[in-house]
Amino acid sequence: MAAISGVRAVAGALLRTQGRGAWRTLSASTAPQQTLQSQTEKREGLFKVTMLPGDGVGPELMHSVKEVFKAAGVPVEFDEHHLSEVQNMASEEKLDEVVDSMKESKVAIIGKIHTPMEYKGELASYDMRLRRKLDLFANVVHVNSLPGFKTRHNNLDLVIIREQTEGEYSSLEHESVKGVIECLKIITRDKSQRIAKFAFDYATKKGRSKVTAVHKANIMKLGDGLFLRCCEEVAELYPKIKFDTMIIDNCCMQLVQNPHQFDVLVMPNLYGNIIDNLAAGLVGGAGVVPGESYSAEYAVFEMGARHPFAQAVGRNIANPTAMLLSAANMLRHLNLEYHSNVISDAVKRVIKVGKVRTGDMGGYATSIDFTQAVMAALAD
Repeated sequence: MAAISGVRAVAGALLRTQGRGAWRTLSASTAPQQTLQSQTEKREGLFKVTMLPGDGVGPELMHSVKEVFKAAGVPVEFDEHHLSEVQNMASEEKLDEVVDSMKESKVAIIGKIHTPMEYKGELASYDMRLRRKLDLFANVVHVNSLPGFKTRHNNLDLVIIREQTEGEYSSLEHESVKGVIECLKIITRDKSQRIAKFAFDYATKKGRSKVTAVHKANIMKLGDGLFLRCCEEVAELYPKIKFDTMIIDNCCMQLVQNPHQFDVLVMPNLYGNIIDNLAAGLVGGAGVVPGESYSAEYAVFEMGARHPFAQAVGRNIANPTAMLLSAANMLRHLNLEYHSNVISDAVKRVIKVGKVRTGDMGGYATSIDFTQAVMAALAD
C-alpha cells in the first residue's frame, strides 16, 4: 500500500508541474490535466491573462473585450502591459516585464505591435523578439465563413498554420558591398519538422482530412526544398491524413478561385503572413478572423490578419469581431467552455441578424454599437 501511495504522489506531482501547455489543449488525453488546472485556478479565484493592447485600434478593441467579459461574468483578471515602438513605450525592461507576466499566466491576448519601417540600429522588432523569447513557433488562423454574412465564397472552413520563428523573418541582413544588401532566409530541419508535426497533429485532433504544404522549392531548392522534404517525411507517419503540396504563387490563385479545396495548409513564415491576409479577405477582412500562436508552454491569442488600422484610431469604427472571437478561443483554451460559447455565439448572432455591422462589413455601426449589441445578445 505504501508503494501504491508513493506512485500516486509522484503521478500527482507530475500532473501539477505540467501546467497549461499551449499545444496540449488540442489533445484529448490532456483533458484530466486541464480539468485539474482549471479547478486549482478557480479555487484561487480568477484566471490571470497577460494583455498587450498594442498599437493602432488595439486599445479600443481590448476595451470591447473587457466590456464583454464584464457583461458575461468571465472569471479572468488581465495583467495589462504596454509595448509599443511607435509610442516610445518599448525597451528591454518592458519586454522582460511582459515575458515575466507570461511565465506566470502562460496565456496572453495581444493587439498588433506595429513595426516601424525605419532602421534604427536593430533589425528585429519587439514583436518578433517577444515571439522568439516565448518560442511561439506555430501561428494558427482558422478562416471560417460567418453565418449570415455573404461573401464571394461562402461556407469556407480552412486552417492556415505558419512557422513564425525563422524563414525570411530571421532579421539577418547586411550590406556586403556598397549598394548590395544580403537578406538571409533561415530554414532548419528541426523547426520544419516541428511545424509539420504540429500541422498533422492539429489535423488529426480536429478531425480534418488533408494537409497541404505550401512552398517555393522550384526556385529556393535548398531552403524550401528542406522544408518540403520535412513535411513529406512527417506525412508518412500519418497515413490517414491526405497530403499534397502546392507552390505559393499557385496557392494564392487557387485560394481566390476555389478555396473549398483546402483544409489545413502549412508553410514557412513569409508565405503564411501573405496567405493569412489573402484568406481573411475571402470571409470579410482583417476585422473578422481570429488567430492564435503556440509554443510548447505558451498560448497567445490575437487577430488572424495583424493590422494596426492606424487610420481608424479614435474614430470608433474598428470592427471588434476578430478580437472578440479570439478572446472566446482563449477562454476555450482556459477550459472556460461555457463563457467561450456564450461570447462567440453572441458575436455570430449579432452578425447574422445584420442590424448592427461596422463599415468594413457594409454597415454603419460604430465599435461601441457593435460591442453593446454583443452585450445585449449575451442576455438573450
